[in-house]
Amino acid sequence: MTVMERLHLVNVAPTPTTVSKYLNIAFGTLSLWNDARITRNALSKLSARQLEDIGLVPGDIDRIARRKTS
Repeated sequence: MTVMERLHLVNVAPTPTTVSKYLNIAFGTLSLWNDARITRNALSKLSARQLEDIGLVPGDIDRIARRKTS
């Protein structure tokens, strides 16, 4: 059996479970991105003094926003 014949034997039709899994991943990723965006915007509105009060400097904003939360 050639490689091409073997490829045709694989079932490539998406199952409801597979579609659901990928939709959950997509929406989870979108949610994390939105949370990071909101955090970045909120921290960006603070002055350097306010950031210092919470133990941050302006350069920390992107790092804090990128951090994944569960």
